[in-house]
Amino acid sequence: MKLSVYFKKFFQSSQASGILLIFCVIFALIIANSSLGNGFQALLGSKIGFESLHLDYSVSIWINDGLMAIFFLLVGLEIKRELLEGELSSFKNASLPIFAAIGGMLIPAVIYAGFNSGTDYSNGWGIPMATDIAFSLAIISMLGKKVPASLKIFLAALAIVDDLGAILVIAIFYTDQIHWNYLLLSFGIVAFLFILNYLKIKKIVFYIIPGLFLWYFLHHSGIHATIAGVLLAFSIPTNESTTIISPLEKLEHSLHYPVSFIIMPIFALTNTNIAFKNSMIDGLFSSLGLGIIGGLVLGKLIGINLFSWIAVKLKISSLPQNSSWKQMMGVGLLAGIGFTMSIFIALLSFKNEIDFQDEAKFAILIASVIAAVTGFLVLNLSSKNNEIIEEEDD
Repeated sequence: MKLSVYFKKFFQSSQASGILLIFCVIFALIIANSSLGNGFQALLGSKIGFESLHLDYSVSIWINDGLMAIFFLLVGLEIKRELLEGELSSFKNASLPIFAAIGGMLIPAVIYAGFNSGTDYSNGWGIPMATDIAFSLAIISMLGKKVPASLKIFLAALAIVDDLGAILVIAIFYTDQIHWNYLLLSFGIVAFLFILNYLKIKKIVFYIIPGLFLWYFLHHSGIHATIAGVLLAFSIPTNESTTIISPLEKLEHSLHYPVSFIIMPIFALTNTNIAFKNSMIDGLFSSLGLGIIGGLVLGKLIGINLFSWIAVKLKISSLPQNSSWKQMMGVGLLAGIGFTMSIFIALLSFKNEIDFQDEAKFAILIASVIAAVTGFLVLNLSSKNNEIIEEEDD
C-alpha cells in the first residue's frame, strides 16, 4: 500500500483523532518534565493580540478560550442536528443526557465534600463536577463501530450539559465579578442571531461575524467564552431535506478535520503541560486527592447511571438506541475525564495556594487516566460480541 493511501485511510478513520490526541498528551508530559519545560511554559504564557481592543492574551488563553470555542461550535452543530432529525429528536432520548449530567455533577461534588468538608481544601468541591468533552469524545471515537452512534451522541450531549453546568458553577461561585454590560450585549447578539435564523438567512458568513462579537462580549463578561460556540451553533439554519445540504451541515463538514487534527491536538499539547513534583505523589493520598479521584471516577459513574436509571424507570427517558446498561457504565467512566475544566476550576479554587494547585492537577491527571482506561475497556468488552455495523456499510 502506498504511504499516501495509508495516511488517507488513517485520517478518515474514527480512531485517528483519538490516537493523535493521546500521542500529544504523552509528548506534552515529556516536554514539561524535560529541559524544554520552562521554555514551553514561557511560550504558552507569552502574550499576543491587540491591547487597544482588550485582546492581549497569552497563547494558552487563545487556545483554551478561542480555539476551543470552535470545537464547541462543531459539537453544538452535531447536537442540534441530532435534536432535530437524529438520535435526540424524541423527548425520551433528549432528556436522558440532562438527567445524567445532573447526577454526574451532584454525586461527585458530594463525594468530594465528604472527604474535604471543614478542611483547607473545602473550596474545591466544583473540581470533580466537570467532564472534558474533547478527551472523552476522543476516547470513545477510538472504539469505532463497536459503540453505537447513539451512545457517542449521548456522551457529547451529556458533556455539553455538564460543561454548561460547570460554567454556571464558575460564574456563580468562582467568578470574582460578572460584567453585566458585556453579558447584556451577549444576550443581544444571541437574539440577533436567532432573528437571522427566523428570517431564513442562509449565508454562513452572516452568522460567523456576529458570532465573533458574541465570543468577545462573553469573554469580557467573565463567563467562559467557549459557550459562544454552542450558542452560535444553535442559531445556524438547517432543513429537513435529505437531498439539499443545509448551512449547518456545510459548516459541520468544513470544521470536522480542522477540529480533529489541528485544534484538539494543540489543545492537548497545551493542557497536559504538567511538571511532576514529589509533593504531588503525597497529595494523591490526602483528602484533596482522594476527593478528586473518588469524585471523578466513582462519582461520575454512580451519578450518571443512577440518575439515568431513575429517569428510565420512571419512563421519562429511554436508553440510547442499541445501547445497554453495561455500555452506559463505560460512558459514566469516560465522563470522569475531567482534565482541562477540572484543572481550570482547581486554579480558581486555590488561587493563592500553588502547592494545592499542583496536588489537584496531578490528582485530576491520575483520575482522568483511570477513567479513560477503564471506560475504554468496559465499552470494548461490553461491545466485543455485539459490534454495531452501521447502515452505510451494509
